[in-house]
Amino acid sequence: MTAEQALHPSPSDTDEAPPGIFSRQHAAATLTFATVMFLTGFAALAVVPTLPTAAEDLDGVALFPLVAGCFVAASLLGGVLGGHWADRSGARRPLALGMILSVVTLLVSASSVSVWQLVVGRFVDGLAAGMVAVSVTTAIGQSYPEYLRPRMLAMMSASWIIPSLVGPPIAGVVAEAWSWRVVFYGLAALTALPALALVAVLRRAPAKNGARADDLPAAEERASRPPLLVAAMLSLGAALGQYGVSGWDVRHLLFVTAGVALLVVFAPRLLPAGTWRSARGLPTAVLLRGLTSGTYFTVEALVPLMLITERRVAAVTVGVAFTASAVLWAGASWVQGKLLQDVARHRLVTVGALIMAGSVAFAVAGSFSGASPLLAMAAMPLAAIGMGMLDPCVTVLSLSHSSPDRLGHTTGAMQTNMNLGQVVVLAFATAVLNAALAAGASRLGGYAIAFSLLLLPTLLVAVLAVRARKD
Repeated sequence: MTAEQALHPSPSDTDEAPPGIFSRQHAAATLTFATVMFLTGFAALAVVPTLPTAAEDLDGVALFPLVAGCFVAASLLGGVLGGHWADRSGARRPLALGMILSVVTLLVSASSVSVWQLVVGRFVDGLAAGMVAVSVTTAIGQSYPEYLRPRMLAMMSASWIIPSLVGPPIAGVVAEAWSWRVVFYGLAALTALPALALVAVLRRAPAKNGARADDLPAAEERASRPPLLVAAMLSLGAALGQYGVSGWDVRHLLFVTAGVALLVVFAPRLLPAGTWRSARGLPTAVLLRGLTSGTYFTVEALVPLMLITERRVAAVTVGVAFTASAVLWAGASWVQGKLLQDVARHRLVTVGALIMAGSVAFAVAGSFSGASPLLAMAAMPLAAIGMGMLDPCVTVLSLSHSSPDRLGHTTGAMQTNMNLGQVVVLAFATAVLNAALAAGASRLGGYAIAFSLLLLPTLLVAVLAVRARKD
């Protein structure tokens, strides 16, 4: 019997009925994590649809890739810091700090007087989001047996259902009736008190694993410090790259070159060996997380930007698409965790990737001037179905390849490559868009070309998924 089996026996290891996620043993953790996801989802789903409007109001449409990308760049640093911290002293402290920063960033963004202040706000939000995401995933790996992890990850997706139903439509109405600033200020007011209450609960909860940092010998503590300089350089490289692709001249090309150089040098130090060549097991699982997240993030960022700035679709209508996406993501996640729990995880990854390829085809079709913008809008919920199907499976595969004392490191690597995938795929699509415009293509034609290239990562995931399976 392995250590993991001893700590978390599977249903077949005992004659008693196996505990569920709401059993006495797991109920407190389940409710705490669900609360975190509810607050995070409500803020994220209400903010994201307003970003194109905010960028346009601040005369920063050309810098929109940086507005979206700096969030991801900061998540790289937040994920590394949160994962290491969770391994050393448990997940509750980075989780608490992440929740506090989430409120702070709403206030910074709401008071923006320039697009650069909005960039700063999004950077702080990315730092918080990286810490929260890694902390929650690590805590699930530490607190639940393997057979409950798919259900718990589905529960995390389900916690976004109510926020997805009310967040984007209300944000769209508020942004059109008053201002996008009111959305940010309102979210800060709504989430401040629950976030503080959650922090108080987490402070009272005993740490369940890991020694306190103060108890570590000095040499051991120094050896276990996270590669923060590496993560910082990686975040800087991501930010430089995102800024560089916002233009098409020598100066912007220099920024892109510097950003790519930093990513190439520092990224391998935070990822499992063999990630970029799809070595079997954990490296491939981490690679899949980057490719799928990058594709979905690019669809979620560029489709609304095109709809609002080029097709003049109302923000409230785009908000409905975000709502549908979140609900369908949660529904697909529930299906894979409940109805398809006996299907091999890597096979579900392949199915989800093919569904995402279909969503890309809708985005391309909706980019033609004679086509209905509803086609492009349909790409968002369809991509969410694919992600809801495959994303929990990729997480389960990653955790299955990790030892119990390395769960924080594993989730940090997943978070890092997820953010890298988002940065690289969005930057690549934006560079192609700007290159097409510089060559004389119409704006909608440029979007069509950029979207069509997203077929490559989705089909690559479908092919490589088998290499992530657990033998």
